[in-house]
Amino acid sequence: MQQLHPYWRMDYIEAPRPPASKRPFTELPASGDDRAALIVHRGASSYLMLNRFPYNPGHLLAIPFREVTDLPELTPDEAADLFDIQIFAQRLLRHVMKPDGFNLGFNLGSAAGGSIAHLHGHIVPRWNGDNNFMPVLGQTRILPQALEQTWERLVVGIATLPPRA
Repeated sequence: MQQLHPYWRMDYIEAPRPPASKRPFTELPASGDDRAALIVHRGASSYLMLNRFPYNPGHLLAIPFREVTDLPELTPDEAADLFDIQIFAQRLLRHVMKPDGFNLGFNLGSAAGGSIAHLHGHIVPRWNGDNNFMPVLGQTRILPQALEQTWERLVVGIATLPPRA
């Protein structure tokens, strides 16, 4: 049997947890500390942040600043910005992390797995062969990079991102 030693995980396990919030997606952008909030980019009416419980490294959330629970509640400008920020996220992840593909989606309502009522979209980078035996047999995901390191790579990558064609 091979041993897995992700030593950085102990820092995560022992880190103090902020008090639970009922409105994290409106409170985080107002905190004034994008690094601590894991906010990677801000658009006109939406923003990108790293998912604190990612499926894969670089798993981003696209979130409107205004609290809404369903797509029809967005204004046309908000909907356009939310779509544009997802395109930006794909471009950024391709540039920095070089995935082979993406999963994009929304969980709308608690029956769909929406654990937070504030509308948010998922942008999950995927690599060929990225699912190994751990999630299947051990119900465990192994992430090879800490969230803070991924945040740093993405924010630095924005500066070198080529313009949209």
